[in-house]
Amino acid sequence: MNPGPEAGLPFEFTLSDFDYALPESLIAQHPTRSRSASRLLRVQPGGTPAWSDLHFADLPVLLQAGDLLVMNDTRVIKARLLGSKPTGGRIEALVERIDGEHTAIAMIRASHPPQPGMRLAFQGQTAEVLSRDGAFCSLRFETPVLQVLEAIGELPLPPYITHTPDAEDADRYQTVYARHAGAVAAPTAGLHFDEAMLDTLRSRGVNVAFVTLHVGAGTFAPVRVDRIDDHVMHLERLHLPEQTAEAIAATRAAGRRVIAVGTTSLRALESAATESGSLKTGWQDTRLFIRPGYRFRVVDQLITNFHLPRSTLLMLVAAFIGFDLMKAAYAHAVSQRYRFFSYGDAMLLERSEPGTAPRPGPAETRREQPPLMP
Repeated sequence: MNPGPEAGLPFEFTLSDFDYALPESLIAQHPTRSRSASRLLRVQPGGTPAWSDLHFADLPVLLQAGDLLVMNDTRVIKARLLGSKPTGGRIEALVERIDGEHTAIAMIRASHPPQPGMRLAFQGQTAEVLSRDGAFCSLRFETPVLQVLEAIGELPLPPYITHTPDAEDADRYQTVYARHAGAVAAPTAGLHFDEAMLDTLRSRGVNVAFVTLHVGAGTFAPVRVDRIDDHVMHLERLHLPEQTAEAIAATRAAGRRVIAVGTTSLRALESAATESGSLKTGWQDTRLFIRPGYRFRVVDQLITNFHLPRSTLLMLVAAFIGFDLMKAAYAHAVSQRYRFFSYGDAMLLERSEPGTAPRPGPAETRREQPPLMP
């Protein structure tokens, strides 16, 4: 069973607690000139100071021999398809998950939702609607799904990136270690690593291991409930190799740190953890929702980008370093004009120890505080 939120919290978080003001100019529309040229905000709960303004190129000196970086080696697929219904009406399909050689779950945008049995046309390819659940349809393609997407699909850039995907995006919206196709969004913390950085880390005795979590379109879905405990996470598929579990066990035995590269790697590891902290290997599904009060079983540090207001990823960060410190660190990042979101800058976060994470007061008191301002 996955570990749940800590019992006995004296308050309930609401969605507005995770809001902050962000100037549109700080949303990165393009990557930096090179992968490791971004900035790095190091955050240490209980540290003096609590944060340091660094550069991502400083990362090797912040880690120690024997530390283990765990990276998500999923590969982004060209998941967006444009097509039409038999009536001629236009549709847009965003493949959420490939669940068979010829089948996939897709989010369909259309003036009138397609019905089961309808055949959809995508630039010479056809797919039958097998079933529908709200905006999501199960589709069966005549040609293998990955072949269809590679031939006619479009890279699904996040909605806050406004330009049409181009050759730069095809290269830079993919990690250098991407291997297993299936994600509709990049594990963006990994975008900062290039081969030279990985070589430097290995030369300093830092170990690297991999998990696979295929990021779904639900990562962009807004939280639609006010009481965050009522939110239900989207389903995602992950694989934890035996060699990664063994590497984590060896790291623990040596007294070194497990560092997740990205929230997807962290969610994969924590989803695979049992109550005792051991890890279940192989393919598995997860809906794990990490928010303040969660007891971490595996990860000691987290490398991550800056996340959207009111997002589940921001809630994860608050769980990891503490709510108050998350708010203060984001206010600092805005004031120092860090670049935000997928193509933005990075953070290196040290986990708050259990029971010591800063916590806000009652919800009604928190709501009276002004939003973070630049």
